[in-house]
Parts: sequence; structure tokens; C-alpha cells
Amino acid sequence: MGQHEEKNFKITIALPERAILECLYLTPEKMDLIECYHILSGLPNLRPKLVQELLEKCSSIKVKRLFFYLAQKTGHQWFDFIDKSSIELGQGDRSIVRNGVYNSVYKITIPKELAEQ
Repeated sequence: MGQHEEKNFKITIALPERAILECLYLTPEKMDLIECYHILSGLPNLRPKLVQELLEKCSSIKVKRLFFYLAQKTGHQWFDFIDKSSIELGQGDRSIVRNGVYNSVYKITIPKELAEQ
């Protein structure tokens, strides 16, 4: 978490590594998954060590699977430095959207438009 000061007040803001996980937590009800993909595409400088720590502490299987799927899809170099074997992805399938496309690697159903990008 970071602090931002503006005149007479301070606010706490999430760093990019945590913010993208928060966005994924809000999908699909409050945040569009394709928008999350575009946001993550614009984050080529995430810190693998911090991402690793956040993913290991994250309790949402949906968030972790979506993050892995999108990170792999973006092709950012930092993704190669994540120790995927130490992150629990749970059992069974997760349906993120209805009538989507199934990804067998991460066992999630995602929007067809995202799978085609």
C-alpha cells in the first residue's frame, strides 16, 4: 500500500501489483474482465517478488486463476519469475461468465471475446 498526500488529506492507495488483484476480485459483477486484461497488459514492470507474495496470501481461487491466465496471455517477462508451484489454485472448475470458453489449463470459463484476443 502506498500513501498519497494532497493538500490537507492523505489517502492509502493500492500498489499496481495489488490493484490488479483487486480488479480481478470484482469481475465480472463490477469490473469487466476484458478491461482487466487491458490494464494488466499495460503493467510490464510488476515486481515478481511482490506478486508472488500477494498470490500466496490471496484466498480467492478465482482471482489467482484469472491472474495466471491473463498474465500468461500478456506475455510479460515478470511472469516467468513467479513460482507457480507454490500457489494453490484449488480443485474443480470455475465459471466466470455464462456461455463462455473453457480454458482447461486454469479450469475457468472466460468470455469468448477475451479468448480470441
